[in-house]
Amino acid sequence: MSCRRRYATHDYPVGVSNRASTTFWHPFADMSAVNGHELVVMSGDGARVRASDGREFIDASAALWFNSVGHGRKELAEAAAAQMMTLAAYSNFGDQATEPTLRLADRLSALSPQDDCKVFFTSGGSDAVDTAVKMVRRYWWLKGEPDRSWIITRNRAYHGMHMAGTALAGIPANKDGHGELDSRVRNIQWDSPAELAATIDELGADRVAAFFCEPVIGAGGIYPPPPGYLDEVRAICRERGILFVADEVITGYGRVGSMFASTRWSLDPDLILSAKGLTSGYLPMGAVLVAGRIAEPFWNSPGVMWRHGYTYSGHATAAAVAMANLDIIEREGLIERVVALQPVISRLLNPIGQHGAVHEIRAGVGLLGAVQIKPEILAADPTFGPRLIGQLRERGVLTRMLADGSVQVSPPFIISEDDLASIAKAIDESLGELGSVRQPRPTLHVNLLPDQTSDEAGGFGSSDERLLADVPPHHGG
Repeated sequence: MSCRRRYATHDYPVGVSNRASTTFWHPFADMSAVNGHELVVMSGDGARVRASDGREFIDASAALWFNSVGHGRKELAEAAAAQMMTLAAYSNFGDQATEPTLRLADRLSALSPQDDCKVFFTSGGSDAVDTAVKMVRRYWWLKGEPDRSWIITRNRAYHGMHMAGTALAGIPANKDGHGELDSRVRNIQWDSPAELAATIDELGADRVAAFFCEPVIGAGGIYPPPPGYLDEVRAICRERGILFVADEVITGYGRVGSMFASTRWSLDPDLILSAKGLTSGYLPMGAVLVAGRIAEPFWNSPGVMWRHGYTYSGHATAAAVAMANLDIIEREGLIERVVALQPVISRLLNPIGQHGAVHEIRAGVGLLGAVQIKPEILAADPTFGPRLIGQLRERGVLTRMLADGSVQVSPPFIISEDDLASIAKAIDESLGELGSVRQPRPTLHVNLLPDQTSDEAGGFGSSDERLLADVPPHHGG
C-alpha cells in the first residue's frame, strides 16, 4: 500500500487526535508517549484555542511565548495575503531586497534602544542565536583579534536549539547526548556578577568575545533579574571590553512592559536577539538588532563579505505580517496593557505559593509568571508535572512545565483579567486535586520584581509610570 493511500484524508480525517499512530515527529516530545495521543489544536480566537474534540482552552502560554496580539487576527492574514498576491518572497542575498523587508528594518532600527541600529533578519530565534555567535566572533576577527572567541553564558539559560545555541544552553538536559558542541563556551551562575568578572579574568578579556544574557530567563523557569544584576553585568562587560548580547527572543516586543527588556533596564546592548513576538507567530521570523559600532567593520570594509544568511532572511510576507503585528501592538496600546496586568498577575498567582507542593511564585515582570513545584516532589514522582498539566487541561487551561519544574504563565497581551483569574484558579484546584494543601505562611516564598513602589533593578522611581514612558511612539511606513 502506498504512503499516499495509507494516509489519505478519508482514512485519517483532519483533527482526529486519537489516531493509531502519527508520522509527525514532535519537537521536545517523548514520541513513545505521544504517538497516537496528540492534542490537535484546530482554531483560535483571542486568548482561547479549540481542540479537534471541541474542548476550548485558555491559552496560558501564548502558544510558545509568541502570540502577543491573540489568535484569529484577520488583519494579519490579510497582510500576508496582500503581500503574497504581490510578491510572496524573493532572495535578499547580495544587493537584492524586497520593499517590506526594507521598511521593517527601518522600523525596528527606530524602535531599538541602540545607536545607529542595523537589522539582520533570520527565520526565528534559534537562527538569531547562531547568527549572533558567528557575528561576534567574526567581528573580533575583523578587528584583528581572532583569539577572542570564548562565549560566556549562564545556567538556566535557553538560547535555542541550533548547534551554537545548544552549546550555549544552561539547561543540561538540552545538551545531553550530542557530544561536545563548542569547546569555547563557559557557563556561569545565572545570578552572580562576581562570577562573570572572575570568569572573564580567568580566560583573559582578550580571549572573550561576548556575554549572552536573557534579561529575564524564560524557558529555564521565568527568573527575573535580581535587583541591580543587569546594571552590574553590563558594567563588567563595558569595563573589560566584552560584547553584551541581550537574548530577547521571549522578552522582545512588549512582553516585559516595554518594547524591549533592554529599554526597560537601560542596557545599551551590542546585539539584541529577537523573534516570537515580532510576528506574534503568524509567520516564522527573527531579527538580530546590531548597534552601529558593531556593524561598522562589516559595513565599512571594502571587499569584505560576511558569508552568512538564510534562504528566508527578510522574507517579504513575514515582514509584511510583522509590520501589521507591530501596528496592532501600538494602535491598541498592548504594551500599556501589559504594564496594567503586571500587578494583576502577581496578585492572582501569589496565594498559590501557600500550597505545600509549591516552592515559590515568580511574577511581577510584565505578563510573565511561574509556579514552581518543589524539586523534591518532582524527584520523588516524575509524573507529578505531567499530571498537573493534565489537570489544567481538564479545567480548560493549556500550558506546560518549564525546565525547572515551573508551570508557565505567559498569555497573549489581550487576555482579560477574568481569564487570568481562571488560570490562577485552575492551577490552585489542580494542585489540590493532586493532594497539595494550601496553608497560609507567615512569609510567602515569592520572588517578585519590585514593581509598584521602586524598581531597583531598572532604576525606576514608580514602575508603571516609568514603563509607560518607555513605550515607543508609532514608527510607520
